[in-house]
Amino acid sequence: MPDAHLQEAQPTTGSHSIDRVISDVLTKADVVINGPRPWDIQIHHPDTVSRVARQRSLGLGESYMDGWWDCEALDEFCFRILKAGAEGIAKNQLTLTLQWLTFLFHNRQSAQRAPQVARQHYDLGNQLFELMLGRTMAYSCGYWHEAQTLDQAQDAKLDLVCRKLGLEPGMTLLDIGCGWGSLLEHAAKHYGVSGTGVTLSEEQVEGARVRCQGLPVKILLEDYRELSGRYDCVASIGMFEHVGRRNYTTFMETTAHLLRDDGLMLLHCIGENKSTAEHDPWIEKYIFPNGELPSIKQIAEAAEDRFVVEDMHNFGPDYARTLTAWDANFRRHWGTLKTPYDERFYRMWRYYLNLCAGAFRARNTQLWQWVFSKPSQRNTSYRAPR
Repeated sequence: MPDAHLQEAQPTTGSHSIDRVISDVLTKADVVINGPRPWDIQIHHPDTVSRVARQRSLGLGESYMDGWWDCEALDEFCFRILKAGAEGIAKNQLTLTLQWLTFLFHNRQSAQRAPQVARQHYDLGNQLFELMLGRTMAYSCGYWHEAQTLDQAQDAKLDLVCRKLGLEPGMTLLDIGCGWGSLLEHAAKHYGVSGTGVTLSEEQVEGARVRCQGLPVKILLEDYRELSGRYDCVASIGMFEHVGRRNYTTFMETTAHLLRDDGLMLLHCIGENKSTAEHDPWIEKYIFPNGELPSIKQIAEAAEDRFVVEDMHNFGPDYARTLTAWDANFRRHWGTLKTPYDERFYRMWRYYLNLCAGAFRARNTQLWQWVFSKPSQRNTSYRAPR
Protein backbone atom coordinates (compact mmCIF):
# COMPACT_ATOMS: atom_id res chain seq x y z
CA MET A 1 0.00 0.00 0.00
CA PRO A 2 1.03 3.57 -0.15
CA ASP A 3 4.52 5.30 1.88
CA ALA A 4 5.97 8.92 2.49
CA HIS A 5 9.71 8.45 2.65
CA LEU A 6 11.79 11.38 3.98
CA GLN A 7 15.45 11.43 3.11
CA GLU A 8 18.73 11.81 4.92
CA ALA A 9 19.20 14.61 7.42
CA GLN A 10 22.01 17.05 6.70
CA PRO A 11 24.08 17.91 9.77
CA THR A 12 23.92 21.38 11.20
CA THR A 13 26.95 23.12 12.59
CA GLY A 14 27.76 26.04 14.89
CA SER A 15 24.93 28.40 15.69
CA HIS A 16 22.87 27.06 12.80
CA SER A 17 20.92 24.77 15.15
CA ILE A 18 18.08 22.43 14.25
CA ASP A 19 15.63 24.98 15.70
CA ARG A 20 16.92 27.53 13.22
CA VAL A 21 16.69 25.01 10.37
CA ILE A 22 13.05 24.30 11.27
CA SER A 23 12.36 28.02 11.29
CA ASP A 24 14.03 28.37 7.87
CA VAL A 25 11.95 25.52 6.42
CA LEU A 26 8.71 27.04 7.70
CA THR A 27 9.68 30.44 6.29
CA LYS A 28 10.56 28.99 2.90
CA ALA A 29 7.33 26.97 2.90
CA ASP A 30 5.34 30.10 3.79
CA VAL A 31 3.89 28.35 6.84
CA VAL A 32 3.18 30.53 9.87
CA ILE A 33 2.78 29.17 13.38
CA ASN A 34 -0.72 30.08 14.57
CA GLY A 35 -1.36 31.85 11.26
CA PRO A 36 -4.80 32.37 9.67
CA ARG A 37 -4.44 30.33 6.47
CA PRO A 38 -5.54 26.69 6.08
CA TRP A 39 -1.95 25.41 5.73
CA ASP A 40 -0.66 27.30 8.79
CA ILE A 41 -0.21 25.16 11.90
CA GLN A 42 -1.95 25.87 15.19
CA ILE A 43 0.23 24.91 18.14
CA HIS A 44 -1.50 23.88 21.37
CA HIS A 45 1.49 22.73 23.43
CA PRO A 46 4.51 24.91 24.25
CA ASP A 47 7.01 22.06 23.76
CA THR A 48 5.95 21.20 20.21
CA VAL A 49 8.88 22.78 18.39
CA SER A 50 11.48 21.41 20.83
CA ARG A 51 9.92 17.94 20.52
CA VAL A 52 10.17 18.08 16.74
CA ALA A 53 13.75 19.36 17.03
CA ARG A 54 14.69 16.37 19.19
CA GLN A 55 12.75 13.62 17.42
CA ARG A 56 12.44 15.00 13.87
CA SER A 57 9.92 13.03 11.76
CA LEU A 58 8.84 10.88 14.69
CA GLY A 59 8.30 13.92 16.88
CA LEU A 60 6.27 15.74 14.24
CA GLY A 61 3.95 12.78 13.71
CA GLU A 62 3.59 11.79 17.35
CA SER A 63 2.96 15.35 18.50
CA TYR A 64 0.15 15.59 15.94
CA MET A 65 -1.28 12.28 17.17
CA ASP A 66 -1.15 13.63 20.73
CA GLY A 67 -3.07 16.77 19.76
CA TRP A 68 -0.15 19.14 20.28
CA TRP A 69 -0.79 20.89 16.96
CA ASP A 70 -3.40 21.04 14.22
CA CYS A 71 -3.66 22.14 10.63
CA GLU A 72 -6.83 22.54 8.58
CA ALA A 73 -5.16 21.72 5.23
CA LEU A 74 -2.81 19.01 6.46
CA ASP A 75 -1.88 17.77 2.98
CA GLU A 76 -0.98 21.30 1.88
CA PHE A 77 1.16 21.80 4.99
CA CYS A 78 3.02 18.53 4.31
CA PHE A 79 3.49 19.43 0.65
CA ARG A 80 4.87 22.86 1.49
CA ILE A 81 7.38 21.75 4.10
CA LEU A 82 8.61 18.88 1.94
CA LYS A 83 9.11 21.20 -1.04
CA ALA A 84 10.93 23.57 1.30
CA GLY A 85 13.43 20.93 2.40
CA ALA A 86 11.94 19.19 5.45
CA GLU A 87 13.13 15.90 3.97
CA GLY A 88 16.65 17.03 4.78
CA ILE A 89 16.03 17.21 8.54
CA ALA A 90 13.63 14.30 8.94
CA LYS A 91 16.11 12.02 10.69
CA ASN A 92 19.07 12.71 12.97
CA GLN A 93 22.45 11.10 12.46
CA LEU A 94 21.91 8.45 15.15
CA THR A 95 18.70 7.27 13.46
CA LEU A 96 20.44 7.12 10.08
CA THR A 97 23.35 5.14 11.52
CA LEU A 98 21.04 2.64 13.20
CA GLN A 99 19.06 2.18 10.00
CA TRP A 100 22.18 1.46 7.97
CA LEU A 101 23.52 -0.96 10.56
CA THR A 102 20.17 -2.75 10.59
CA PHE A 103 20.28 -3.03 6.82
CA LEU A 104 23.84 -4.36 6.82
CA PHE A 105 23.29 -7.08 9.41
CA HIS A 106 19.58 -7.88 9.34
CA ASN A 107 17.00 -8.82 6.70
CA ARG A 108 14.01 -6.76 7.84
CA GLN A 109 11.76 -8.39 5.23
CA SER A 110 12.70 -12.04 5.76
CA ALA A 111 10.01 -14.71 5.40
CA GLN A 112 9.73 -14.77 9.21
CA ARG A 113 9.32 -11.00 9.55
CA ALA A 114 7.20 -10.39 6.44
CA PRO A 115 3.82 -11.06 8.16
CA GLN A 116 4.38 -8.21 10.65
CA VAL A 117 3.02 -5.55 8.31
CA ALA A 118 -0.04 -7.70 7.60
CA ARG A 119 -0.84 -8.03 11.30
CA GLN A 120 -0.18 -4.37 12.13
CA HIS A 121 -1.69 -2.71 9.07
CA TYR A 122 -3.68 -4.84 6.65
CA ASP A 123 -5.47 -6.77 9.40
CA LEU A 124 -6.83 -3.62 11.07
CA GLY A 125 -10.32 -4.60 9.93
CA ASN A 126 -12.00 -4.97 6.56
CA GLN A 127 -14.68 -2.42 7.45
CA LEU A 128 -12.05 0.31 7.74
CA PHE A 129 -10.66 -0.38 4.29
CA GLU A 130 -14.06 -0.96 2.70
CA LEU A 131 -15.32 2.44 3.84
CA MET A 132 -12.07 4.22 2.98
CA LEU A 133 -11.16 2.60 -0.34
CA GLY A 134 -14.55 2.48 -2.02
CA ARG A 135 -16.26 -0.16 -4.13
CA THR A 136 -13.15 -1.83 -5.55
CA MET A 137 -11.20 -1.89 -2.25
CA ALA A 138 -8.09 -1.36 -4.37
CA TYR A 139 -5.41 -0.15 -1.94
CA SER A 140 -3.10 1.37 -4.55
CA CYS A 141 -2.94 4.41 -6.81
CA GLY A 142 -5.91 5.05 -9.05
CA TYR A 143 -5.48 6.14 -12.68
CA TRP A 144 -7.15 9.54 -13.03
CA HIS A 145 -6.38 10.14 -16.72
CA GLU A 146 -10.08 10.39 -17.61
CA ALA A 147 -11.67 9.60 -14.25
CA GLN A 148 -13.76 11.94 -12.13
CA THR A 149 -14.37 9.74 -9.08
CA LEU A 150 -12.29 7.36 -6.97
CA ASP A 151 -14.20 4.30 -8.19
CA GLN A 152 -13.71 5.36 -11.81
CA ALA A 153 -9.98 5.90 -11.23
CA GLN A 154 -9.59 2.47 -9.66
CA ASP A 155 -11.58 0.76 -12.42
CA ALA A 156 -9.35 2.55 -14.94
CA LYS A 157 -6.20 1.37 -13.12
CA LEU A 158 -7.38 -2.24 -13.01
CA ASP A 159 -8.26 -2.18 -16.69
CA LEU A 160 -4.97 -0.51 -17.57
CA VAL A 161 -3.10 -3.36 -15.86
CA CYS A 162 -5.11 -5.96 -17.74
CA ARG A 163 -4.51 -4.22 -21.08
CA LYS A 164 -0.80 -3.82 -20.43
CA LEU A 165 -0.59 -7.55 -19.71
CA GLY A 166 -2.53 -8.35 -22.88
CA LEU A 167 -4.96 -10.61 -21.04
CA GLU A 168 -7.14 -12.90 -23.13
CA PRO A 169 -9.72 -15.58 -22.29
CA GLY A 170 -8.16 -18.78 -20.99
CA MET A 171 -4.98 -17.16 -19.68
CA THR A 172 -3.72 -17.65 -16.13
CA LEU A 173 -2.84 -14.67 -13.93
CA LEU A 174 -0.85 -14.65 -10.69
CA ASP A 175 -1.37 -11.62 -8.43
CA ILE A 176 1.39 -11.31 -5.81
CA GLY A 177 0.05 -9.21 -2.95
CA CYS A 178 -3.53 -9.45 -4.18
CA GLY A 179 -5.12 -7.34 -1.45
CA TRP A 180 -8.87 -7.78 -1.39
CA GLY A 181 -8.93 -9.35 -4.85
CA SER A 182 -9.97 -6.43 -7.03
CA LEU A 183 -7.56 -7.11 -9.90
CA LEU A 184 -8.39 -10.82 -10.04
CA GLU A 185 -12.11 -10.04 -9.96
CA HIS A 186 -11.77 -7.52 -12.78
CA ALA A 187 -9.56 -9.79 -14.89
CA ALA A 188 -11.86 -12.79 -14.47
CA LYS A 189 -15.07 -10.86 -15.19
CA HIS A 190 -13.86 -8.72 -18.09
CA TYR A 191 -11.03 -10.73 -19.65
CA GLY A 192 -12.03 -14.35 -19.00
CA VAL A 193 -8.85 -15.38 -17.19
CA SER A 194 -8.39 -17.67 -14.23
CA GLY A 195 -6.30 -16.36 -11.39
CA THR A 196 -4.38 -17.03 -8.21
CA GLY A 197 -3.82 -14.39 -5.55
CA VAL A 198 -1.45 -14.48 -2.61
CA THR A 199 -1.29 -12.28 0.48
CA LEU A 200 -0.02 -12.55 4.05
CA SER A 201 -3.09 -10.83 5.50
CA GLU A 202 -5.78 -13.09 6.93
CA GLU A 203 -8.34 -10.27 6.64
CA GLN A 204 -7.50 -9.82 2.96
CA VAL A 205 -7.80 -13.55 2.30
CA GLU A 206 -11.26 -13.55 3.83
CA GLY A 207 -12.37 -10.46 1.92
CA ALA A 208 -10.85 -11.53 -1.41
CA ARG A 209 -12.49 -14.95 -1.27
CA VAL A 210 -15.88 -13.34 -0.76
CA ARG A 211 -15.25 -10.84 -3.56
CA CYS A 212 -14.15 -13.53 -6.02
CA GLN A 213 -16.75 -16.12 -5.05
CA GLY A 214 -18.06 -17.94 -8.13
CA LEU A 215 -15.11 -16.85 -10.28
CA PRO A 216 -12.17 -19.07 -11.41
CA VAL A 217 -9.97 -17.49 -8.74
CA LYS A 218 -8.20 -18.94 -5.72
CA ILE A 219 -6.75 -16.90 -2.87
CA LEU A 220 -3.81 -18.20 -0.82
CA LEU A 221 -2.33 -17.09 2.50
CA GLU A 222 1.26 -17.51 1.36
CA ASP A 223 4.62 -15.77 0.97
CA TYR A 224 5.71 -15.08 -2.60
CA ARG A 225 8.94 -16.99 -1.94
CA GLU A 226 6.95 -20.20 -1.42
CA LEU A 227 5.07 -20.15 -4.72
CA SER A 228 5.36 -22.72 -7.47
CA GLY A 229 3.79 -23.28 -10.87
CA ARG A 230 3.82 -21.36 -14.16
CA TYR A 231 1.53 -18.53 -15.22
CA ASP A 232 0.83 -16.67 -18.45
CA CYS A 233 1.05 -13.34 -16.63
CA VAL A 234 2.20 -12.08 -13.25
CA ALA A 235 1.15 -8.84 -11.56
CA SER A 236 2.20 -7.27 -8.30
CA ILE A 237 0.27 -4.15 -7.33
CA GLY A 238 1.48 -2.16 -4.32
CA MET A 239 3.36 -5.04 -2.70
CA PHE A 240 6.98 -4.44 -3.76
CA GLU A 241 7.27 -1.72 -1.10
CA HIS A 242 7.31 -4.58 1.45
CA VAL A 243 9.98 -6.67 -0.31
CA GLY A 244 13.05 -4.79 0.87
CA ARG A 245 16.38 -4.09 -0.78
CA ARG A 246 17.93 -7.33 0.45
CA ASN A 247 15.22 -9.30 -1.36
CA TYR A 248 14.76 -7.44 -4.66
CA THR A 249 16.84 -10.01 -6.54
CA THR A 250 14.98 -12.88 -4.89
CA PHE A 251 11.66 -11.32 -5.93
CA MET A 252 12.78 -10.98 -9.55
CA GLU A 253 14.20 -14.50 -9.65
CA THR A 254 11.00 -15.90 -8.18
CA THR A 255 8.69 -14.07 -10.58
CA ALA A 256 10.86 -15.01 -13.57
CA HIS A 257 10.58 -18.67 -12.58
CA LEU A 258 6.79 -18.39 -12.18
CA LEU A 259 6.27 -16.63 -15.52
CA ARG A 260 6.00 -18.56 -18.76
CA ASP A 261 8.68 -17.77 -21.33
CA ASP A 262 6.24 -15.82 -23.52
CA GLY A 263 4.49 -14.07 -20.63
CA LEU A 264 4.52 -10.55 -19.20
CA MET A 265 4.99 -9.32 -15.65
CA LEU A 266 3.64 -5.99 -14.41
CA LEU A 267 5.07 -4.34 -11.30
CA HIS A 268 3.11 -1.42 -9.83
CA CYS A 269 4.95 0.23 -6.95
CA ILE A 270 5.82 3.40 -5.11
CA GLY A 271 9.41 4.51 -5.54
CA GLU A 272 11.78 7.27 -4.57
CA ASN A 273 14.24 9.38 -6.45
CA LYS A 274 17.50 8.00 -5.09
CA SER A 275 18.82 4.65 -3.94
CA THR A 276 18.83 4.23 -0.17
CA ALA A 277 18.10 1.73 2.57
CA GLU A 278 16.61 4.44 4.79
CA HIS A 279 13.00 4.64 5.91
CA ASP A 280 10.89 7.18 7.71
CA PRO A 281 10.80 6.46 11.48
CA TRP A 282 7.16 7.52 11.96
CA ILE A 283 5.90 5.47 8.99
CA GLU A 284 8.01 2.53 10.19
CA LYS A 285 6.59 2.64 13.72
CA TYR A 286 2.91 3.30 13.05
CA ILE A 287 2.00 2.40 9.46
CA PHE A 288 4.28 0.08 7.48
CA PRO A 289 6.84 -1.78 9.59
CA ASN A 290 9.82 -3.04 7.59
CA GLY A 291 8.80 -1.07 4.51
CA GLU A 292 11.32 0.29 2.00
CA LEU A 293 10.83 2.28 -1.18
CA PRO A 294 12.95 1.24 -4.16
CA SER A 295 14.63 3.47 -6.70
CA ILE A 296 14.62 3.00 -10.46
CA LYS A 297 18.23 1.85 -10.23
CA GLN A 298 17.48 -0.78 -7.59
CA ILE A 299 14.56 -2.24 -9.55
CA ALA A 300 16.51 -2.25 -12.82
CA GLU A 301 19.55 -3.92 -11.29
CA ALA A 302 17.41 -6.64 -9.70
CA ALA A 303 15.67 -7.27 -13.03
CA GLU A 304 18.90 -7.33 -15.03
CA ASP A 305 19.58 -10.64 -16.82
CA ARG A 306 16.14 -11.88 -15.77
CA PHE A 307 13.79 -9.51 -17.58
CA VAL A 308 13.60 -7.04 -20.43
CA VAL A 309 11.98 -3.72 -19.48
CA GLU A 310 9.24 -3.25 -22.06
CA ASP A 311 7.66 -0.18 -20.48
CA MET A 312 7.90 2.10 -17.44
CA HIS A 313 5.04 4.49 -16.74
CA ASN A 314 5.12 7.14 -13.98
CA PHE A 315 1.83 8.59 -12.81
CA GLY A 316 2.86 9.56 -9.28
CA PRO A 317 0.75 12.76 -9.10
CA ASP A 318 -2.35 10.54 -9.40
CA TYR A 319 -1.49 9.09 -6.00
CA ALA A 320 -1.91 12.45 -4.28
CA ARG A 321 -5.45 12.63 -5.68
CA THR A 322 -6.11 9.03 -4.64
CA LEU A 323 -4.93 9.67 -1.07
CA THR A 324 -7.05 12.80 -0.85
CA ALA A 325 -10.09 10.77 -1.89
CA TRP A 326 -9.28 8.11 0.74
CA ASP A 327 -8.94 10.80 3.39
CA ALA A 328 -12.34 12.24 2.44
CA ASN A 329 -13.94 8.80 2.72
CA PHE A 330 -12.25 8.16 6.06
CA ARG A 331 -13.49 11.45 7.50
CA ARG A 332 -17.00 10.93 6.11
CA HIS A 333 -17.30 7.48 7.69
CA TRP A 334 -15.55 8.22 10.98
CA GLY A 335 -18.87 8.18 12.83
CA THR A 336 -19.17 4.49 11.94
CA LEU A 337 -15.52 3.64 12.51
CA LYS A 338 -14.75 5.39 15.78
CA THR A 339 -16.28 2.66 17.96
CA PRO A 340 -13.58 0.06 17.25
CA TYR A 341 -10.84 2.72 17.10
CA ASP A 342 -10.23 5.97 19.00
CA GLU A 343 -9.34 9.63 18.51
CA ARG A 344 -5.59 8.99 18.48
CA PHE A 345 -6.05 6.43 15.71
CA TYR A 346 -8.11 9.00 13.79
CA ARG A 347 -5.31 11.55 14.01
CA MET A 348 -2.67 8.94 13.17
CA TRP A 349 -4.55 7.75 10.08
CA ARG A 350 -5.25 11.24 8.79
CA TYR A 351 -1.63 12.24 9.30
CA TYR A 352 -0.53 9.15 7.34
CA LEU A 353 -2.84 9.83 4.40
CA ASN A 354 -2.02 13.54 4.21
CA LEU A 355 1.72 13.14 4.72
CA CYS A 356 1.81 10.69 1.82
CA ALA A 357 -0.35 12.97 -0.34
CA GLY A 358 2.06 15.83 0.35
CA ALA A 359 5.06 13.68 -0.58
CA PHE A 360 3.53 12.74 -3.93
CA ARG A 361 2.58 16.35 -4.66
CA ALA A 362 6.13 17.42 -3.83
CA ARG A 363 7.40 14.66 -6.20
CA ASN A 364 9.54 13.18 -3.41
CA THR A 365 7.85 9.85 -4.14
CA GLN A 366 6.72 8.38 -7.45
CA LEU A 367 4.32 5.71 -8.69
CA TRP A 368 5.67 3.43 -11.40
CA GLN A 369 4.16 0.69 -13.50
CA TRP A 370 6.85 -1.50 -15.03
CA VAL A 371 6.14 -4.10 -17.70
CA PHE A 372 8.72 -6.88 -18.05
CA SER A 373 9.15 -9.69 -20.56
CA LYS A 374 11.62 -12.54 -20.45
CA PRO A 375 14.83 -12.28 -22.52
CA SER A 376 13.74 -15.28 -24.60
CA GLN A 377 11.11 -13.09 -26.32
CA ARG A 378 13.52 -11.83 -28.97
CA ASN A 379 11.12 -11.33 -31.87
CA THR A 380 8.17 -9.65 -30.16
CA SER A 381 7.16 -6.01 -30.35
CA TYR A 382 5.42 -4.55 -27.33
CA ARG A 383 3.58 -1.23 -27.16
CA ALA A 384 2.06 -0.38 -23.78
CA PRO A 385 -1.43 1.11 -23.73
CA ARG A 386 -2.15 4.26 -21.75
